[in-house]
Amino acid sequence: MRFLHTADWHLGRTFHGASLLDAQAAAVAHTVAVAQDERVDAILLAGDVFDRALPPREAVQLWDEALTQMAACCPVIVISGNHDSPTRLGYGATLLERADVHLHTRVGSCGRPVLIGDAAVYPIPYLEPDVVRAELNCEQRSHEAVLTAAMARVRADLATQPAATKAVVMAHAFVAGAEICTSERDLTVGGTASAPPSVFAGVDYLALGHLHGPQRVGSVGRYAGSPVAFSFSEAGQTKAVTVVDLDGAAAATVQHPVPVARPLALLRGELDTLLTDPSLIEHESAWVHATLTDRVRPREAMARLRTRFPHAAELSFAPEGASIAPAQTYASRTHGASDTELVLRFVADLRGEPATEAEQALLTDALAARRHAEAAA
Repeated sequence: MRFLHTADWHLGRTFHGASLLDAQAAAVAHTVAVAQDERVDAILLAGDVFDRALPPREAVQLWDEALTQMAACCPVIVISGNHDSPTRLGYGATLLERADVHLHTRVGSCGRPVLIGDAAVYPIPYLEPDVVRAELNCEQRSHEAVLTAAMARVRADLATQPAATKAVVMAHAFVAGAEICTSERDLTVGGTASAPPSVFAGVDYLALGHLHGPQRVGSVGRYAGSPVAFSFSEAGQTKAVTVVDLDGAAAATVQHPVPVARPLALLRGELDTLLTDPSLIEHESAWVHATLTDRVRPREAMARLRTRFPHAAELSFAPEGASIAPAQTYASRTHGASDTELVLRFVADLRGEPATEAEQALLTDALAARRHAEAAA
């Protein structure tokens, strides 16, 4: 049996205010092409189809097109993620099942497999502990507890299947030992966030969603990762879809990199250097996070940076040679200081050099005018 494993599409998400729909549409086309070329038996989409419970119209339209294209290729199995609305994503699930499109968004479906050849695929949607633990008879308020209960249902059904059946589990969860990115929503609201790999022991392949970096976890688990980058913490990752072969004793996986619409670049240096260094020409069309090392914070730094890097999105400052702040509390460092002294210290800390005499005079006049206004009120 051969499957294509993908996850975390987050349709409708933006990158620093810019639409990602074109990049996401290209990733969908790549996914369908790989599924066709590799003649997979089913596509497994492990949650977070949408970026929010009420996705924008354009995202819903792209999902409709994607689902149509995938279903024309092979059976499709989808679970809901923590960003999805189970009710909305699962709309029409009974009808779509006739077209071999299986939408599993409810806890009640845990333990009910989708049979593909000699494999039993068990979809486990994202389980919010406080919402599902009563239905799963869990006393503990944790992701480990509800996933353990869901896997008990899986194992009970698997025991009724033929001995040669390959067991595939889909889950949207944080499995301990995996590496996170800043673009993922924390799961701790519903109790302890992670579950150990041992919760899923005994399956042949664990198709995971939630974490955006492609990676292995445990002995048989893999996060497909998001097909598009959503934060600069994902710089250096190779976005891909995973093709899984279950014909041997152990699952064999092959990564198929997704074409990158716009790469990420992490640049560091003085602003004038970044604007003139010829070696940086390859990053002029990239999303850019720049860390400026100028001793004095440049004026209009982002506007100037965008004259060369029009897609610069983040800016931070790390002045070289900057003094380390003393290990004192804020109260002790400001005790006894006048308003004027506090403002002048702020300017010096922010820019790396003190205010000029003209600026000091301007700030003093502004504070005096403010005090006068307060007294007259």
